[in-house]
Amino acid sequence: MSERTRAPRPDQTARRGRAGRRGFLKAAAAGIGAGALTAAAPAGAGRGPRPVFVLVHGANGNGASMAPLASGLALHGCPAVSVDLPGHGPSGSFPQSYQAPQDLEALAVAPSPVLAETTLADNVDHVVAIVRRAARKGPVILVGHSMGGATITRVANEVPHLIARLVYVSAFCCVELRTVLDCFLTPEAATTLLPTIPQIGDPEWIGATRTNWRSGDPEFIAATKAALMADYSDTGFLAALNLFEPDESSAVPVDDASGDPATWGRVPRTYVRYTADRAIPLALQDRMIAEADAATPDNRFDVHSLNAPHLGPENPQALIEILLATAGT
Repeated sequence: MSERTRAPRPDQTARRGRAGRRGFLKAAAAGIGAGALTAAAPAGAGRGPRPVFVLVHGANGNGASMAPLASGLALHGCPAVSVDLPGHGPSGSFPQSYQAPQDLEALAVAPSPVLAETTLADNVDHVVAIVRRAARKGPVILVGHSMGGATITRVANEVPHLIARLVYVSAFCCVELRTVLDCFLTPEAATTLLPTIPQIGDPEWIGATRTNWRSGDPEFIAATKAALMADYSDTGFLAALNLFEPDESSAVPVDDASGDPATWGRVPRTYVRYTADRAIPLALQDRMIAEADAATPDNRFDVHSLNAPHLGPENPQALIEILLATAGT
């Protein structure tokens, strides 16, 4: 059920010190979600072209992490386009020391050559090219989860005329807060559990942030589940954990991800709030919604809420139904 979420427009919060910045920079790239996609053909003819979903994953994700979501869209006749952001999927960084048996000393210093050079602009260029091709087949619904929200906002700055709707799924939507890091430095982000997930090595040396998702350490397992998938079954949690990629760009969380009201601001948009999210707290989601609505009062978010942790509901059916509703299906 749709609902309108209103919140007071808070004053911009001052940045914290260097130590806090570094900690939250790691947190911003630590498991902030993954995207889901497979290519699928329409199930049958309809009145005009069917919408084409382009789904953009978050940090440490890839185009294979939410296959059930893409499959659900395909079963309703909606094509879903696979996205692997630069440095993810086939071009992802998987040091040999990450394989079993792991060499943790080597893993802490192995460079991440692709992601060390990857910026938000690279992500945007990659997705713009996909949107241009997808728009030839039908109206594009551009979906971003978590840090994928930074990418879809910037894509809408570039090609608003090619996007029928933006959908933010517990995702970063920057307007007054210009970067993902800025969002994490607000009072509304104070309860995030992302900094409790241990990191490996020095991002400046590696060229990226690194997380050992294959760790069997009980403290790591407990912290990761609490932050990302608190209500998942143990089987579902471990299955999702094994789809994460160890490295994420250090540049993307600090690059300007803000939406331009003149371009991004004219694209219809939906926000799916995850009310049990302990990575991007609900208060921060609501602040981003409120600031976006204040920037474009004539084009406000259509808001939906799901009782789900950061990675989304273990059974994606409710999210699939919301996405289908955005397509009028």
